[in-house]
Amino acid sequence: MPLKDRVAIITGAARGIGRACAERFLDAGAEGVVLADIDAAGATAAAVQMDPGGERVLAVQADLTRREEVEGMVETTLARFGAIDILVNNAGIAGPPGGLEEHGEEVLDEIFAVNVKGPWFACAAVHPHFLEKGYGRIVNIASIAGKEGNPGLAPYSMTKAALIGMTKAYAKEVATGGILVNSIAPAVIETEILSQVSDEVKEYMISKIPMGRVGQPGEVAELALFLASESCSFSTGFCYDISGGRATY
Repeated sequence: MPLKDRVAIITGAARGIGRACAERFLDAGAEGVVLADIDAAGATAAAVQMDPGGERVLAVQADLTRREEVEGMVETTLARFGAIDILVNNAGIAGPPGGLEEHGEEVLDEIFAVNVKGPWFACAAVHPHFLEKGYGRIVNIASIAGKEGNPGLAPYSMTKAALIGMTKAYAKEVATGGILVNSIAPAVIETEILSQVSDEVKEYMISKIPMGRVGQPGEVAELALFLASESCSFSTGFCYDISGGRATY
């Protein structure tokens, strides 16, 4: 039970990778898992399905682009479970496909707000609690697009590169405080975010994967579990690929 007595906040947890992480963390013995999502109905439905009695799972509505709501998410978690040990910054959006010249400033602002400001706000909100406790695990769900770039998804690729950069810098800031910060760079994973990209872009991304298939949310959750546990003890500031062989560096 690698997460016994641990409490985790997972953003974007109503579905996809976030939900898979929540289910895996519960299986691993987590005392409490907070499903944070802007979709309150989706998060609540997921929470009821995972934990009908409501003893270990709590759904919290939060717009991660609003700092006060992120701070409220953290306070709600502390009020319910009395502690926070793990933060998984999973929520993200791909944005509309198209060439660089097709994206207006409002598109950049929206994607940046969700994919970069949201994780930043969340890290800042849990920071004092992790420092006081002398323990914390942060897992940022980035993307292979942030390392290699995907044509037609320049804004998304930019923001995921920024998230990887934040992971590396923040990890060094807290390396001696018992707080480990890592990121995961999945290739194409079978989630609803695929509906936000064109068939052409999707085919391009799959063609780059030597294993010739998309990944599954549960496969990402297994890696996230390791990074969220005490088993991860001497690795921080790193970006772990889970790409079916697309990235081997």
